Amino acid sequence: MDGQTVSATFPSAASSVAEARGFVRTALTDWDMPGAVDDAVLATSELATNAVTYAGTSFEVLLRRLSGEVRIEVRDLHPTRGLDMPGVTATSGRGLPSIARLASSWGVTYDRRAKGVWFLLPAEGDGTAADDEAAAPAPAEAKAAEPEPVLPAAGGERLLRSPAAREILDDAAGTVREALGADAAAVLLAERDGTLVVGASTGLPGDLPIGDLSVVSLGPDARGGAPWVANDGIATADPLAAALHARSLTAAPLEAQGRLTGLLVAAAGRPGRFTDADAGRLGRLADELSLSLEKVRIGELERSWRGWLSFVAEASDLLAGTLDQERTMALVAQLVVPRLATWCAVYTAGDGGDPRPDYVWHADENRSDGLRDLLDAVGSVPDADSPGPWNGLAAAPADVRAAAGRTADDQVYAFPLIARGRRIGAIVIGRPPGDRFPRSAVELAEELGRRAALAIDNARLYSEQTSMSSALQRSLLPPGIPDIPGLEVAVVYEPAGEGSEVGGDFYDVFATAAQPTTAAPRWRFAIGDVCGTGPQAAAVTGLARHALRILAAEDLTVPDVLTRLNRLILGEGERARLLTLLHGEITPRPRRDGVTITLSSAGHPPPLVLDNDGTVREAADPQPLLGVFDGAEFHTDTVELRSGQVLLCVTDGVTERRSGGRLLGDGHGLETLLAGCTGLSAGAVAARIQRAVRDFGPEPSNDDVALIVLRAS
Repeated sequence: MDGQTVSATFPSAASSVAEARGFVRTALTDWDMPGAVDDAVLATSELATNAVTYAGTSFEVLLRRLSGEVRIEVRDLHPTRGLDMPGVTATSGRGLPSIARLASSWGVTYDRRAKGVWFLLPAEGDGTAADDEAAAPAPAEAKAAEPEPVLPAAGGERLLRSPAAREILDDAAGTVREALGADAAAVLLAERDGTLVVGASTGLPGDLPIGDLSVVSLGPDARGGAPWVANDGIATADPLAAALHARSLTAAPLEAQGRLTGLLVAAAGRPGRFTDADAGRLGRLADELSLSLEKVRIGELERSWRGWLSFVAEASDLLAGTLDQERTMALVAQLVVPRLATWCAVYTAGDGGDPRPDYVWHADENRSDGLRDLLDAVGSVPDADSPGPWNGLAAAPADVRAAAGRTADDQVYAFPLIARGRRIGAIVIGRPPGDRFPRSAVELAEELGRRAALAIDNARLYSEQTSMSSALQRSLLPPGIPDIPGLEVAVVYEPAGEGSEVGGDFYDVFATAAQPTTAAPRWRFAIGDVCGTGPQAAAVTGLARHALRILAAEDLTVPDVLTRLNRLILGEGERARLLTLLHGEITPRPRRDGVTITLSSAGHPPPLVLDNDGTVREAADPQPLLGVFDGAEFHTDTVELRSGQVLLCVTDGVTERRSGGRLLGDGHGLETLLAGCTGLSAGAVAARIQRAVRDFGPEPSNDDVALIVLRAS
């Protein structure tokens, strides 16, 4: 009944995606809409995954039955978060372009509590897909889609399956039966592999097993393009008559461009029914039908190729949009199922070199566990370098095969994943027994395998390089902040680069080497800013931080450390970078009466001291920055930090934080901000400065931010 609505709410959990798919499948089955199930389940899975991954809230799935269509909406409870429409900068997540291609139309609705993404599908699943030019409609607007053919799916190549072809075939069968006064008539279509399928019939049993008859086994008349008559009354005298259980038969080949495309057949239940004149009339009808069918077939083939090209383009777009290996394998499986196969398993080479099933997906989620157990029991896939049938499921133990049910007898194809001349795994796809793989589906899966191999290998390389980069970057960060008697220490460090742990700014607080027992303990601190960004700046960061510790361990004074570090940077030659540095030494005062700090500011923003009465003052004179010229000399300034007083050291990522044409440091902005921190702990001061920097401008900062807060306790 039109207007009928069902809905269900699911928690934000990975298992909810499978539950949502099952809910949609059950609802459409109850509504007797089997043709819409596959596309609806796939699209719902994409939107439910987005709701769980990006919104992080519970979500509701609503289905509404309309005239000839079904409307499905997935609503989450985070309306302020926009759609996850990955594009130029995304590294993962490409679900909504797939929705645009699956649905006849779709759109987005917002209210104060929720955001909903809805789509419409034909109730009979007529295989429409969005035109490439309309693949990415604007949010909150629905765009109608241009019909495109569905890719080859279970049941054949889908050629001569359109309503126009069906009408021509049905009319032809009826005309033949009436014109020749036959008991039955049929149009048999030749598949690529030579088997015949019933395109249309009248008077024949609906379940007639014609598919086992090959056109090459027919007589010379059929192969020569001439009609023939089988009138001897012995059904087995003619293989076609035997297949149709006819006592007499006349048939004429359907030809196009010199190849046999099918047969036009009239059959009778008594012998001697047809004459040569009947065969001639049938031959003329066959010639007319051949022309009509070829025109329709060429049109459908053109539309199919457009669909195949759209599939390849979609696959390339989706696979290029993520550098996450797990996501890439999931995308491959979702592209295959259900359009090319009933299930798909993606294998990648393990540590031992043997491929293992890393991702398994079945169109029926209730059979996924049995399929995975079956593949795990089988082990590795064939090492062949070219695609082909695979009989590996037969090697599984009997109990595992029994648990997998009908899946254990599926037809299976394996496609190697070869990237950069190296075999990195395989894609294995399956269909139920008797549901043969069309050649076009095999060719598309092979093409997808080539593209998937490179995408998976790129994701693997990216993951390895990211891990290595992260490990190297972490080695440049200080191991920890030491406890200093009489002093609270707080630090903030935010590199500007996405995914970076270290940038051009750096900091360090550390104890000097063990001193003689008669000497007072001392600590050093440093905060610096390397000119530039990226690996070159990080290299100078590592040089400066490690050199500071080594030189301090030699008990060099602060000015001598700056002099030596200046020479080290100049010694780097063309790789050298300018460096601003604030370096100081901390010595506790007797009777825990604060600390004494001697420091030098080499081209760095001056440190600020916050007195207990709210007064803010600069604590060091400016001196030359490092890496400009040899022979630079440095001196120290001394700060006596009493209880409650604060020393703030920052990089220019703080003072030069921009909002339009204004900087945070303009008009003593940082001093004013620090003055409002009177009486706060070191951690509270650091947090307030950090929050002020973030809130100062509407856009994220494009510069590293580092600060050190020292407060005498």
